[in-house]
Amino acid sequence: MANDATLPEISVSQRFARWARGLEAAAIPDAVRAAAASSVLDVAGLCASARGLDYVAAVRDSWDAEGPCTAIGHGRALDAAGAAFVNGTAAHGEDYDDTFEGTPVHTGAVMVPAVFAVCERFGLSGADALRGLAAGTELMCRMALVAPTAVHRAGFHPTAVIGAMGAAAGCGVALRLDERQLTDALGIAGSMASGIIEYLAEGSWTKRIHAGWAAQGGLRAALLARQGFLGPRTVMEGQHGFFFAFADHGVAPDYARLTDGLGETWHAATVAFKPYACGTMTQPFIDCAVRLAREGLDIARIASISCDVGEGTVHRLWEPLSEKRAPSTAYSAKFSVPFCVAVGLLDRAAGLGQFTDARIADPAVLDLAAKVSYVIDPADEYPRNYSGHVRATLTDGQTVEARQPHMRGGAREPLGLDELEAKFRANCAFGGWDAARAGALRDFCAGLFDAPELTGLGAFRG
Repeated sequence: MANDATLPEISVSQRFARWARGLEAAAIPDAVRAAAASSVLDVAGLCASARGLDYVAAVRDSWDAEGPCTAIGHGRALDAAGAAFVNGTAAHGEDYDDTFEGTPVHTGAVMVPAVFAVCERFGLSGADALRGLAAGTELMCRMALVAPTAVHRAGFHPTAVIGAMGAAAGCGVALRLDERQLTDALGIAGSMASGIIEYLAEGSWTKRIHAGWAAQGGLRAALLARQGFLGPRTVMEGQHGFFFAFADHGVAPDYARLTDGLGETWHAATVAFKPYACGTMTQPFIDCAVRLAREGLDIARIASISCDVGEGTVHRLWEPLSEKRAPSTAYSAKFSVPFCVAVGLLDRAAGLGQFTDARIADPAVLDLAAKVSYVIDPADEYPRNYSGHVRATLTDGQTVEARQPHMRGGAREPLGLDELEAKFRANCAFGGWDAARAGALRDFCAGLFDAPELTGLGAFRG
């Protein structure tokens, strides 16, 4: 980390800003554009799915500023920050949103709401939205790689704190801030960032607002910088900078990951889309459980289940084991491998319908979850790769097992467009929209990057 006596001539954020401010839509690779389009569709469907849920209503009704911007599925128009907050909360609230495999961080639930809001508010084009999404998503992915696992270890949620920086970059690029303004926006966003992971203790709701709060915080940072407000240019590597504040000091940060190969190596093209409505690292274990069930495993004969896991996942998905085996809330169940394995075996699914108050009280689910334990595997590749290994021991001593070598939906086994569209349609239906309205939103998303402005988003209020 740089100390105050040896400040760099050109800081990390200045180097990123110099690249990002010159980014044009025509220079964005097809793979990055496709990933951004998938993220837009995924987030839009998630916003529609959550439009009637209690925590989204609480967030919407807490915001007292109205304006010209759209919270998808809600009749009341809000100011830009409010729309970003509500849409970000809705997109992330069920933990069904996209993720990054290098270190888990949810990019779409931050970037799409932030960029939608700034573009709708200031009459920016779809090409501007694409530029903002590409730049902000790339920054979030790169920041996740600087000190893998260190942000979680320090007690912070990477999506929350890194998201504020990504939203500032994305909104600033969409607004065409100059290099100095964009550098200031990142510096300001460092003081907007927040979000601790104590929600894990009892499954309370605070994680649900993290993406939305980051989206509105980054948007505000960009607008402050646009008006000449100054931020520290050494926000990343400084003696009191982002990684000093938000990352465990036992993991040495590699700041070169933020700028090496900008414009040549695109991490934004590798964002993963979830097949299940729960925590990222639970997904491969659910695949294992579903596979065992489809292969005819007799649930009644299971004596115990053991899962091989990466050490870095234990404090979020396995401990305290009593809470993970009997989650106190439906939300807590999303971050419990024992619960997720149990519903995977029983239901062969882990969608929105599996994480309900009824399911966390179901004796069959609880009895099976109580049989699930873990063993730390020193060879597990987390956080570079998310894999699963489930081994069931039967009452006669026989063992059966399944392995998932990577996250389905990620770079090694991406979901097809038909699967993403099916997920989108199911989410819209869950939110109470008919096929015609879902189709209209899908068409809007498909044409977004070629649109002269985003005023069409207003058709999806209410």
